[in-house]
Amino acid sequence: MDNAPNFSELLSALFPELDAERAAHLAALEPIYREWNARINVVSRKDIDNLMIHHVLHSLAIARFVHFAPDTRLLDVGTGGGFPGIPLAVLFPDCRFTLIDRIGKKTKVAAAVAEGVGLQNVEVLHENVTEERRRFDFVISRAVMRADELYALVAKRIDAKGKASSMPNGMLCLKGGDLTEETQGLKNIQEFSLADHIAHPFFETKKLLYVPAATNLPR
Repeated sequence: MDNAPNFSELLSALFPELDAERAAHLAALEPIYREWNARINVVSRKDIDNLMIHHVLHSLAIARFVHFAPDTRLLDVGTGGGFPGIPLAVLFPDCRFTLIDRIGKKTKVAAAVAEGVGLQNVEVLHENVTEERRRFDFVISRAVMRADELYALVAKRIDAKGKASSMPNGMLCLKGGDLTEETQGLKNIQEFSLADHIAHPFFETKKLLYVPAATNLPR
């Protein structure tokens, strides 16, 4: 990977319209995460040097496929240290992000990072998804569990009526590998290859899975 593009180059290629303020907020994530990760391990210490590409850029990849309208409500399930919710909250300051995880030390880090960057559109909660009773426009996640199992847990939390986002409301999951088995019970799903948009070896097998809520309503 010695000749692979760096984070700044990839960010500019993905989002050429990104303004200086949001770019600066994204860059500020690295020192904050490094400081917190030294105390509470939310990113593998072997992978912390790859934070910006393997975690921040991976999270931002969702925005290459869907543009969230202002006031869109997003629920990040199993956010860990704040992925994909925090990078997306930087990119979409007019949207509202709720980040949840059942492990308290991870939500502590996510909350501290959000505060450190000055994000006003992020709520971090220490809770299990089954405890959440509000409705959201999108549920987002990054390799938390099988897609069919996650959808079964969050289906009633998605408001299928939709807003003016570029995709109808639903579930967006960052995944890898063959998703055939875990998506058999889901209708009208779409798989997007991140490698088609990000020229970096890390993304060769990475995918975005979209499950539209309106065609997968719970019985």
